[in-house]
Amino acid sequence: MAKIAKKDQPPRAVQLIRAELTKVMALDDPNEPGCRIGDAVGVYAYFDYDLEPIYVGQTSSSFRDRVSRHLTGQRSDAVAKFILDPFEVAFVSMWSVPYVATAQSFRNPGQKATSAEKKRLLDPYEYTVYRAIEKQSRFRAVLNEGVIQATEIVDLPAAIHERIIPAELWEDRKHSDVRIARRAATISRLSQMISEREVSGGMRRTLLLQAKRLTWLAEQRIHEVGVELPDAEDAGIRDD
Repeated sequence: MAKIAKKDQPPRAVQLIRAELTKVMALDDPNEPGCRIGDAVGVYAYFDYDLEPIYVGQTSSSFRDRVSRHLTGQRSDAVAKFILDPFEVAFVSMWSVPYVATAQSFRNPGQKATSAEKKRLLDPYEYTVYRAIEKQSRFRAVLNEGVIQATEIVDLPAAIHERIIPAELWEDRKHSDVRIARRAATISRLSQMISEREVSGGMRRTLLLQAKRLTWLAEQRIHEVGVELPDAEDAGIRDD
């Protein structure tokens, strides 16, 4: 029996999404002409099928490495802890900050900045994006486990905002019943982890937000299919 090549092993849907992500990463960086956004460093955010912001982060390596790591589940704490479900991500936004990639070390002039130093440079951009998408969220929150430390608000560079789900998968992946099932499964795994381990308060906040997101989506679906929610009288509920 012929051995299947590694690139052909994932299901077709996964391959199609990875191909779409590759196209996005090949787009021109609006803040550094002639360069690809995938090679840039900066701040990124994920949005679900309703354009609800769900996660924000920064990278001092490259968008290609960090975003792909999250969305393919490779060495990602957010995915491993069931904080971020890659299935939920339909859109990606990226704000490149070119000068950070070539920044000089604060402590050792003439040498390249360390990862920690680049993080300090990116922190204000991450916080600014975080506050912006937090306000955009109907829940006034995102799924990040850790609290993003407050800094000054800065002017953001131009962003790239692209859908990573191809047209042939869009309707099936966006279907409310499919997403409700995924969110319920994520909540189950996350709550089980919380019950078995000593976890951060951030994970408990994430669990609460996931429950709110599930409730909202289930209510939207109820209205879509025309099912009326019972009131207290219909349900036989009385206040004594």
